[in-house]
Amino acid sequence: MAQDPGRLEMLSDTGKTVADPTEDVRGRKVFDADGEEIGTVDDLFVDETDQVRFLRVGAGGFLGIGEQHFLVPVEAITATEAERVRVDRGRTALREVPTYDPDLTDDVGSYYGDVYGWWGVTPYWGMGAYPGPAYPRGPQVQ
Repeated sequence: MAQDPGRLEMLSDTGKTVADPTEDVRGRKVFDADGEEIGTVDDLFVDETDQVRFLRVGAGGFLGIGEQHFLVPVEAITATEAERVRVDRGRTALREVPTYDPDLTDDVGSYYGDVYGWWGVTPYWGMGAYPGPAYPRGPQVQ
């Protein structure tokens, strides 16, 4: 499968907003399959068509120091609620999630492919991509 996600950027860098504020998951807590809090959505990655493709989650650290980030493909979200986002992975598995550091990510396309592989979902640029049950296309950006 070709690993060509196209250009992605963080929503906070675009000057755009989520069209429907109730669909903006930034600031929501992320919970694992066991109901444990694992982090907070701190940004969204959007593609060239303004479609949300990843949630960037910050976890760990204290007052922002030592915090690590990882990406969650929208296809890997199992539920969104008023204050929560749920994913179908447990805390033990999440210790192995590929971390996100833009300064250390040399081959971005390969990295995004690895993230999709880790979450066990088909990349949006792959054949037969499935939009996922809970956050089917992500929020619309304007």
